[in-house]
This record gives sequence, structure tokens and C-alpha cells, in this order.
Amino acid sequence: MSTPATMKPTSTAGSPPPQAAPLPTQGAPHLGTSTISVHGGEARRKPSDAITDSIVCASTYIFDDTQSIIDFIEHKQPREEYGRYGSPNEKVVEGKLAALDCGEDSIVFSSGMAAIVGLLMTKLNAGDEIVFFDQCYHRSREFCYKHLARFGVVTHQVPTGDFAAMEAAINSRTKMLVSESPTNPHLTCIDLEQFVALAKAHEVETLIDATLATPCNIRPLQFGVDYVLHSATKYLGGHNDLLAGCITGSKEKLDEVRNLRGIMGAVNAPHNLYLLQRGLKTFELRMQRHNENGQAIAEFLQEHPRVEKVYYPGLPSHPTHAIAKRTMQGFGGLVTFLIKDADWRQTADVVDRVKIPRIGPSLGGVESLIEQPLVMSYFSQTPENRQKFGIPDNMIRMACGIENTQDLIDDLQQALET
Repeated sequence: MSTPATMKPTSTAGSPPPQAAPLPTQGAPHLGTSTISVHGGEARRKPSDAITDSIVCASTYIFDDTQSIIDFIEHKQPREEYGRYGSPNEKVVEGKLAALDCGEDSIVFSSGMAAIVGLLMTKLNAGDEIVFFDQCYHRSREFCYKHLARFGVVTHQVPTGDFAAMEAAINSRTKMLVSESPTNPHLTCIDLEQFVALAKAHEVETLIDATLATPCNIRPLQFGVDYVLHSATKYLGGHNDLLAGCITGSKEKLDEVRNLRGIMGAVNAPHNLYLLQRGLKTFELRMQRHNENGQAIAEFLQEHPRVEKVYYPGLPSHPTHAIAKRTMQGFGGLVTFLIKDADWRQTADVVDRVKIPRIGPSLGGVESLIEQPLVMSYFSQTPENRQKFGIPDNMIRMACGIENTQDLIDDLQQALET
């Protein structure tokens, strides 16, 4: 996978001296992911000559006089006005995220859900329609069917990867095609070239939620996707200690999204942004271990006699393995598997017996997490709905952290064999 050609320079708190330009990257296409993760979006020299960016705890930013306000408005000067519209810490993080995903601009929201809500609320009007592949985060589905519908927006769901069904659902009112890649929890990978070609043929926009892949493993914008979504709560933050989300794409297409975010107030606090920036510094290093653990755990589970099926795109047995190999650099730390001949309580016993992973939702942190989707996310759903969404009673989802691989395998071994 090629690396971004540019790192987006941004301002930081205070005005650094003239020699404090961001790391020069124009015409330097060979910068690696870790170099971008460490230096992207940051000024070369910072206030107080600190190597780290200061946490700017301000909701209001002052002006010298009336003319300075007019200059700020008329000349769109790169400074702050009010915390709901942006902050110095936010600009640094957004520059880093844009560079990692090869985008012109990135907008940080208070969560991944706030990010997708902000994008769809900006781009859709009453009477518009969108088409989703049906393997998706259940809250994204709920927002579209339950809340966008109240404003006259129609959502169509079609089988994941079925491009004929997706094309059949497109009409003159369709504005956007939406998918995850890989999907959660089935880890289905989407043929992004076909996805983009279909959208362009019908002149509609595209959104890919690449949270499970991260920019380390896939960069949808390089395939021609219009918008890429990440729940930065997961791998980007990486430590299970913050909530954040982002939308990355072209500046022109995101300007109105940023404007609505300023109205909605779905922004992040300076301390949270500091944690996200710090987490990104070790992003590629962490992803290397997540990828290694995910692959090793999947291979172990596939051979275990108590396991009926493993969903992991790095396995040749996965239905979209060929697409994953063609489009991804690694396959992530999420592994989903089914316990053979088990009801939901017997499946819960396996979850309860592991000693290293903690039981909880989410993924992408340094600590491994494990859960039973039936209980964690679909307990209130009817059996018919769970079947429709492909959530059987014997399904377990494990988000591999960065612990030692053999320790995780040994732990799963004892849990499965007890």
C-alpha cells in the first residue's frame, strides 16, 4: 500500500516562530505510516519549545480589536474563535488523521456515531435515499431506519457484497452508498473498486466505515471512495480511554459537514484530543501486533475441534479472503467464531472462562476484549431479527489486544477445553 504524499500542516496554540514550519512532506511520497503518525499535522517548533503540543483549555479565543475580527472573517484566518467551531488540539489531530488516510481534510467528532450522523444529516434531505450493505453496526442501522426516516430519508438494505442488489436499489433519489469494510462482526471485505465504479456510474457518493481496518491496513480514499469513517475510539486511540470519531475526504466536500458540526456541537474536549494524539504516535506499532495476534488466533481457532467456524479475512476459508488479500495490508485484531453444537449458555461459558481478555464491548485497545454478540448487542432483539442479521446463539467476538500471542492462545485453549 502506498503512503500519503503529503502531511497536512496545521496551526497550533500561539504563533510559532517563522522557522517553525511543519515537517516538509510535499514531493516526499515515501514517508511511512509511523513517521506520519508521529509528525503529521504538527508544527516543527511549538510554544515553549516543547516537543509535545500543549493542551489548550479554552472555550473562547480573544481578538485585539474590532478590525481583527473583521480580518478573521473576511480572510478566513487560521485561528480560533469559539471552542464549538474548533481548537488548536483538534487541528493537530485532524491534520494527522487526514495524512494517514491520504485525505485533504479530516473532521474529528465526539464519537464515531456522531461522525456518521453529522455526515448523513449534512448530505441528505427529505425525499433522498441511501443504500446500505446489511452487515453493519446495529446503531448505524437504527439511526437510519428509526431517525433519518422521521425526516423523510429512505434507507435500503441489501445483502453485503451483492452489487446487483445494490444497483437494483439505486434510483434517481439515491444520494449515497454506504458500507463497512471489513464488516462487524462477520468481517466481510468489500470490493472497493466495484463499489466506487457502481457509484460513479449512477453519480452518487460513497461512504466506507473502515474502523476495523484502520489506515494501516486499508485507505478507501485511494480507491476513489468519497468519505472514510473511523470510530477513533478503537484502534486510532488504542487504549480504551477515549471516545472520538472522524470523517476524512476532500476539503470541498467536508466544509459543509464541518459547518453543521459547529452548529450541533459534536466536538471533542482538549484533554480527549491530547489522548488521541498521543495514542496515534504508536499507531502502526500497535497495529502490527493486532494484525499478528488476529491472524494467529484465527488460525488456532480454525483447527480447534470445538470451533464450528471462524470469520477472519486473513484465512483462505473466509468468503472474501481474495478481496482482503488484494486490498488490505493486514487483517486486524478482530476474530469472530462459532462454538460447535453449543447453545447460548454453553457459548457464554467459554466467554466466562477466559482469563486474559476482559468481557466488554468495543475493540482496538491494547487490552483484549471478548463478548457474545447475542448478549452484548442483540439481547433485546427477537430470534428472527438475530437470524436476519446473522447473529447465531453460539457466536463469540474476540478483539485481540497487544498481549503476547501464545498467552492468548493458551488462555483460549483452556477455556475451550474446560
